Amino acid sequence: MSRRNMLVSATTTVALAVLACQAASPPQDTARDPKYTLKIPNGLAFSEFEGYESWQTIAVSHNGDKLALILGNPTMIEAYKAGIPGNGKPFPDGAKMVKVHWNIAKADSEPGQPLVPVSQHDVDLMVKDSKRFADGGGWGYGTFDYDAASNTFKPGTTADIPPQGNDAKCGFTCHTLVKAKDYVFTKYQTR
Repeated sequence: MSRRNMLVSATTTVALAVLACQAASPPQDTARDPKYTLKIPNGLAFSEFEGYESWQTIAVSHNGDKLALILGNPTMIEAYKAGIPGNGKPFPDGAKMVKVHWNIAKADSEPGQPLVPVSQHDVDLMVKDSKRFADGGGWGYGTFDYDAASNTFKPGTTADIPPQGNDAKCGFTCHTLVKAKDYVFTKYQTR
């Protein structure tokens, strides 16, 4: 083998070894978002929804003073695509929804003066677990309020409007209005 071929072979071997080590190594940035340490007493933990930021959009809503983005995990999206709840079937255990609320303002300097998000308000969580939340229609609920000044979240409390209890069923009272839709208000929007 020529000296040049040996050098190319050695360089290739070293490069492949480095790539293999990098692929096998865990990511260097292992800092976890502090919100994922929060938990509602006797209820949902924010960590149960880790990664929700990349979930698919189900719909958006606007209630007058807040804008909301409603996201679903893959189990929720597949259930919607299968026709649930319109087909009369319940959502499967493991289906999860997240509703991110933002305070809004009119963007006077933009064409059409649209309402745009200006600061986050809270994150609402909802998970189907018919055993764990049997007394809540099979769903567990939770709200985590956002504090812009400290850039942190905290579990909702009974002082909130509507009151957020510590049993992960804070949303159940409102959601009984849509019992026939397996307690889910949001319709999966066409694309």
